[in-house]
Amino acid sequence: MISVNVQSSILISGDIKIYFDPIQMEKKHDADYIFITHSHYDHFSKEDILNIKNDNTVIVCPDDVYDECLEMGFTKENVYNVAPFDEYDFGVISFKTVPAYNVSKPFHPKENNWLGYVLYFEGMTYYIAGDTDGLDENLNISADMAFIPIGGTYTMDALEAARFVNKLKPNVVVPIHYGMVVGNEKDLDNFIENVDSDIKVNVFLRG
Repeated sequence: MISVNVQSSILISGDIKIYFDPIQMEKKHDADYIFITHSHYDHFSKEDILNIKNDNTVIVCPDDVYDECLEMGFTKENVYNVAPFDEYDFGVISFKTVPAYNVSKPFHPKENNWLGYVLYFEGMTYYIAGDTDGLDENLNISADMAFIPIGGTYTMDALEAARFVNKLKPNVVVPIHYGMVVGNEKDLDNFIENVDSDIKVNVFLRG
């Protein structure tokens, strides 16, 4: 099951529950894994992490929030400090990390080593892009489903995102990162209109 809360807050669930950049979450304490793409407030929300965390939750994060994860009560064994091009196999899931950065904007510098993730789970491959531009170095990612930011300003805008997706060629694309800070329904419509017809667009998030 897939759900998108707001912004880039994604839940992928089956036998376990895997959260990405949780925000505006109810208290459930049901997370098996939490993945953080970077340290901006709309992607690394301590309050919301604590709302879904339990004693066994594993969190995967970039270096600049590692200490804060420990301060929130995660044990060292349950915090994985990762950088681009790492690979891990946890048995029930495996994943690799990929770069996420801006090429000509200052908001997400390459040197920060912030992240996108390619997740392998229950026979599916998911690409969660993080806050990024459409990077040529990520075009070799093969994904059944890709979660791509479309809001512009801090990430790809709708047209840039559509062009990137058309090169990436996932089976399904899910537009994210619009409606909360930047981006709106017009951006969503523009994205949908410009994605190639052989790529299915699933919209879980609206404004």
